[in-house]
Amino acid sequence: MEKERIDEALELLWVLAEEGHRDLKRFKLSSDDSDIESLVGMLKGEGLAILSDSEISLTDKGADLAKALIRRHRLAERLFTDIFDLPKNAIEEDACKMEHILSQELTDSVCTFLGHPPLCPHDKPIPRGECCKKYSVDIRPVVVRLPDFEVGQEGKIVFITPAEASRIGRLSSIGIIPGTIIRLLQRKPSIVLQMDETTIAIDPELAKEIFIKKV
Repeated sequence: MEKERIDEALELLWVLAEEGHRDLKRFKLSSDDSDIESLVGMLKGEGLAILSDSEISLTDKGADLAKALIRRHRLAERLFTDIFDLPKNAIEEDACKMEHILSQELTDSVCTFLGHPPLCPHDKPIPRGECCKKYSVDIRPVVVRLPDFEVGQEGKIVFITPAEASRIGRLSSIGIIPGTIIRLLQRKPSIVLQMDETTIAIDPELAKEIFIKKV
């Protein structure tokens, strides 16, 4: 519980700093903590924040922890909106849970999976990680929806997120299941792909539910 209180405070200080605010009074008013004075004392005692006159700011130690929390939170938001099509107003609670459990390795994997996105769904910057530093150019996501895949390229179906359960059976009956290797032949007016010697046309809306990785 104490760790979660500190984590929430670190996140709040990071967000306020992004907005150009370091006022201690503003921090106290913005926090939902039931004992804000003891929380401020913990932040100072743990070497996570510095108090100067009427201001409060993160130490290097505090900033590193806050950056990691914000990075996990905003990547989780991107994952929920980009992959699972959840509305922006429905992702906050689950993103808060994810930020406390994702390991560094899994966080970098999610970031790479999403293509190292620079912004969260609310247009706030996602702090860069070590995985992002390896690239000097814009990187496409590792996994994309079928309509966004490159024409002429081969890819492996990674997963399918059908809006209706009945669609899974329909896709399976024509061989479209996770693990299948396909080649995208055409995107418009319908999605046309090739599996072995078979050519199949798929409705664009249905194709949006198929996620593919280049091979």
